[in-house]
Amino acid sequence: MMKKKSISASKASLVLFLCQMISALDVPLDSKLLEELSQPPTITQQSPKDYIVDPRENIVIQCEAKGKPPPSFSWTRNGTHFDIDKDAQVTMKPNSGTLVINIMNGGKAEAYEGVYQCTARNERGAAISNNIVIRPSRSPLWTKEKLEPNQVREGDSLVLHCRPPVGLPPPIIFWMDNAFQRLPQSERVSQGLNGDLYFSNVQPEDTREDYICYARFNHTQTIQQKQPISVKVFSMDSLNDTIAANLSDTDIYGAKPVTERQPILLTPTGSTSTKVELRGNVLLLECIAAGLPTPVIRWIKEGGELPVNRTFFENFKKTLKIIDVSEADSGNYKCIARNMLGSVHHVISVTVKAAPYWITAPRNLVLSPGEDGTLICRANGNPKPNISWFANGVPIAIAPEDPSRKVDGDTIIFSHVQERSSAVYQCNASNEYGYLLANAFVNVLAEPPRVLTPANKLYQVIADSPALLDCAYFGSPKPEIEWFKGVKGSILRGNEYVFHDNGTLEIPVAQKDSTGTYTCVARNELGKVQNEVRLEVKDPTMIIKQPEYKVIQRYGQVSFECIIKHDSTLLPTVIWLKDNDELPDDERFLVGKDNLTIMNVTDKDDGTYTCIVNTTLDSVSASAVLTVVARPNPPFDLELTGQLERSVELSWIPGDENNSPIKNFVIEYEDGLHEPGVWHYQTEVPGTQTTVQLKLSPYVNYSFRVIAVNEIGRSQPSEPSEQYLTKSANPDENPSNVQGIGSEPDNLVITWESLKGFQSNGPGLQYKVSWRQKDVDDEWTSVIVANVSKYIVSGTPTFVPYEIKVQALNDLGYAPEPSEVIGHSGEDLPMVAPGNVQVHVINSTLAKVHWDPVPLKTVRGHLQGYKVYYWKVQSLSRRSRRHVEKKILTFRGNKTFGMLPGLEPYSSYKLNVRVVNGKGEGPASPDKVFKTPEGVPSSPSFLKITNPTLDSLTLEWGSPTHPNGVLTSYILKFQPINNTHELGPLVEIRIPANESSLILKNLNYSTRYKFYFNAQTSVGSGSQITEEAVTIMDEAGILRPAVGAGKGYSEILFATSPVMHTVRPTFYKVQPLYPRIRNVTTAAAETYANISWEYEGPDHANFYVEYGVAGSKEDWKKEIVNGSRSFFVLKGLTPGTAYKVRVGAEGLSGFRSSEDVFETGPAMASRQIDIATQGWFIGLMCAVALLILILLIVCFIRRNKGGKYPVKEKEDAHADPEIQPMKEDDGTFGEYRSLESDAEDHKPLKKGSRTPSDRTVKKEDSDDSLVDYGEGVNGQFNEDGSFIGQYSGKKEKEPAEGNESSEAPSPVNAMNSFV
Repeated sequence: MMKKKSISASKASLVLFLCQMISALDVPLDSKLLEELSQPPTITQQSPKDYIVDPRENIVIQCEAKGKPPPSFSWTRNGTHFDIDKDAQVTMKPNSGTLVINIMNGGKAEAYEGVYQCTARNERGAAISNNIVIRPSRSPLWTKEKLEPNQVREGDSLVLHCRPPVGLPPPIIFWMDNAFQRLPQSERVSQGLNGDLYFSNVQPEDTREDYICYARFNHTQTIQQKQPISVKVFSMDSLNDTIAANLSDTDIYGAKPVTERQPILLTPTGSTSTKVELRGNVLLLECIAAGLPTPVIRWIKEGGELPVNRTFFENFKKTLKIIDVSEADSGNYKCIARNMLGSVHHVISVTVKAAPYWITAPRNLVLSPGEDGTLICRANGNPKPNISWFANGVPIAIAPEDPSRKVDGDTIIFSHVQERSSAVYQCNASNEYGYLLANAFVNVLAEPPRVLTPANKLYQVIADSPALLDCAYFGSPKPEIEWFKGVKGSILRGNEYVFHDNGTLEIPVAQKDSTGTYTCVARNELGKVQNEVRLEVKDPTMIIKQPEYKVIQRYGQVSFECIIKHDSTLLPTVIWLKDNDELPDDERFLVGKDNLTIMNVTDKDDGTYTCIVNTTLDSVSASAVLTVVARPNPPFDLELTGQLERSVELSWIPGDENNSPIKNFVIEYEDGLHEPGVWHYQTEVPGTQTTVQLKLSPYVNYSFRVIAVNEIGRSQPSEPSEQYLTKSANPDENPSNVQGIGSEPDNLVITWESLKGFQSNGPGLQYKVSWRQKDVDDEWTSVIVANVSKYIVSGTPTFVPYEIKVQALNDLGYAPEPSEVIGHSGEDLPMVAPGNVQVHVINSTLAKVHWDPVPLKTVRGHLQGYKVYYWKVQSLSRRSRRHVEKKILTFRGNKTFGMLPGLEPYSSYKLNVRVVNGKGEGPASPDKVFKTPEGVPSSPSFLKITNPTLDSLTLEWGSPTHPNGVLTSYILKFQPINNTHELGPLVEIRIPANESSLILKNLNYSTRYKFYFNAQTSVGSGSQITEEAVTIMDEAGILRPAVGAGKGYSEILFATSPVMHTVRPTFYKVQPLYPRIRNVTTAAAETYANISWEYEGPDHANFYVEYGVAGSKEDWKKEIVNGSRSFFVLKGLTPGTAYKVRVGAEGLSGFRSSEDVFETGPAMASRQIDIATQGWFIGLMCAVALLILILLIVCFIRRNKGGKYPVKEKEDAHADPEIQPMKEDDGTFGEYRSLESDAEDHKPLKKGSRTPSDRTVKKEDSDDSLVDYGEGVNGQFNEDGSFIGQYSGKKEKEPAEGNESSEAPSPVNAMNSFV
């Protein structure tokens, strides 16, 4: 080769070659292997066959080839060798066969026109390129011609010819005016495929002198311009010119200044024509017609259909375009031009020919010595192409002989090839429309086996998935491959493995025990080689908690979980996608370790969220849909139709439902005439309905709006509809709620509810008020009043019935006749008091009162009921007087008896009865005196145990605060308690009522005793109080010190009967002595009831109250009583219902009271007499407050002066410090505790508890009568004598009696509401 000729080669060429091989020997694309193997050349890049070049630029003719060794290049021009060294303008690129012809330095492109072919050659063969035809582009000027003006009669057809110069390639044609604006085209005026401008019929507006045809040569980027063409359109006469200027070309019913014509074809001419197109090209068929009116073009294919998806219409359907045509598109195509006067058609016979195209192109062969192979070259075309073979660029007929080669038409057969058989073969398929040229080499190689897979390569797979272990190899002849597991393992066989032809070992289902080392061995007749790889099987990655479908309201927060489990040796990465795309770049999206949280959710967050977990070996994903719901968008486009006097139809378009179906639409209206700005509910319709017929009222200026409602809530209201004012009419209705009630004894106040604005039905709303006395032959008295709601009739008799009616009217007339109602003139106070008042005492706390009803005429008003005033005069057990507070019970209706609950036992009472109407109370009946019998007393006011010695204790007590009768005696019970809190025998002592202390002697030393103490009347025993005390130790000092040592107890001696215990008793656990709950009483109101009871027994747990509906089989309801109080308030009861109730103690199985029955009622409580505003009462309270203040000062002075009793002072002086059980810091006993509730009365005291120094049992807050707690408590009895009244007011206290009553524990106060 000469100096300017260069050869190039690289590894990439072999990659392309080897991808095309179809022999029994595959060459892997291994870079090191490819560098070592010899390969024939192959053309990889070349210029197009028809190469049009720009004559102003250098000509570059491409030819690139690859091979091993790198190929050399040579060129032919017009069939003869092209010596580039002899032409200074021609150079070849380094390491390439590409030619560069220098035109820009004086060369002429026309001098290098011709047919060029490139040859790439090395020691293994020669490859050739296509014949490359080089032609410079041409853009010649328009030939000068004299253009005559075109004068055309209106309505005639016209063709303006362009006739552009012949260029290479052909130019693009378009028409413009002098201002370089494209001329408008339409069905009437359009450009043909040949560039001419066709007028189906001309119009006066077509007159102009600047029809210019332009030719654009894209290759040279030049535009050539034809001389302007002038067109003048004229009419038959001036009259027709005037008429024609005002008519369109399609108006066939008006004046016709021009003659209408049926269509004729301007192009193509005649009735038939032919068209030949090549396979794969675009078929363009054209029909342009003249006529007036302008014809319409339609296309059909005779005997078939136009191809779907490949057929297009252009140029106002004048051009039929079929892309990618094939032989099946051959046939007759008919275009039909039609207007109202007729039609014309043209048939184009289309024949589709085909340049050669490949059926099977020859592919490269790589063979081993002695192998066989074939090259196949099959092509088709129309006409059928000729096949010819070349070897290394030389026709095979004159190429050197090769005994292994045999040519059989389009196939070359190779048998028992040798290394000298390597060559490049060319196949040429040609017909009159073109040719195909393909290079394919035959490369014969002899190579020992090679394993291309790297040694000790590590493969990692997921359990239960396939494992593919590579053993990429090469050798010629093709080696055999065997696999072994382990270094010394046996050959792998069987169904557990799949052996691929490329040497890969496949384990279809890899398990954990598949882990290990695998060896592949490749051998052929030239040698043997082996390679080891390693396999590791990993646990699969799993999503154990997948994201779930979520529905969330707008602006809420939602979270998707994605919890994974993976192999410990793999590092997973979690990616979240939204709708298969990245998450929005928004700080509202928070990606956690195993979750995705979206804050402040919006509508655009709606979609599918996918959690993808990736490791180096596997990938899993799970998706969930997020549906964002919200209140619907407001409806819009409200429209009123069908307006009538009393109805209208409203329609609307629903807004977006925001993923929650609309359930219904609410229609509201505004009355702009009477209540502007106020919207009222009109009606509602189902969510599937978007129209509604609305009923209207007269004299209303309506506007409507619609609100959509879904599960989330209501939308914003729509924009208001247009206003609709209905006509006025008479009122349709009269005022409602007409009443007649006198405010004074001599008047009648007539009231009514006025009509609302839209109910007036017209202007001038007024009312006609009419009345007359009932049962008297009087005429109606009427008056017309303005738009008010009250009228007062004066001078009426007292409490007389009247007939009343109120009628509405407006400026158009009256409403229908109103209905009559009965009213009464004003009331006055009753005139007489009830007579024959009798009292029957039922028990110590309840009495029944009877009276005779008063005559109705004396009531002088609506009888509302009777009031019973009653008050305590004095206690019969104590003669002290106290302030009297009257209590009131009101009994609704015409009652003649009632119950007086909550009375104090053994007391004297007075009462009187009064009748009540709407005006007030009548006079009182004479006072009636009655007395209550004795009851059981309350518990003693205190119990103190003092002066403990080795064998005695001193007891002191106070009399009951409420004796409720004459005390007959006291009962004292006591029993010892050992260190394990077991109780000894119970001893009972009866003590005269006049005693207030007792000394118990002959007790056991250092022994704890529990005492139970109560008072008795002739009725029975009262509540008891309990206390514990301990006798002191003996003088030997081996036992605990005396209880009370150092505490200063005063010694009080009383001569009482001694009690002896000469022998220490045996201890055993005992149950309380005769525990019982009795005297369960109830005070009931509308929705609650006070329950109280009395308890007797040495021991008890907390109380509970059980209740239920009387006569019902339902389970008892249970309420726990707080602490040890002996009352409880049941709440949430049903008015007018009978209930059963019982009381029990927890911890005592089966221990409960008998059942009691009570009934709730509707009566209300109030206090009739308010003494708090009386001057004498205020003065009395001030005196009491001053007295209390003086007493407090005296107590404070005495407390500071004498803090200890004399006994305690002596004990303080002689106490033995070694046996003191007290804490020095606070001075409290180690053995005693204070009693804080009755619930602990029967529990032995534990070590470390405390008790007051004077051993006084203080009265608890709950010991007070329930009257103190029941202010406003309601209750009732049945007509058989049970309580039916209600109470109010707080029971007064007697200073001498205290505030406790065991017989009357219910919270009953004065009642002043109706029953």
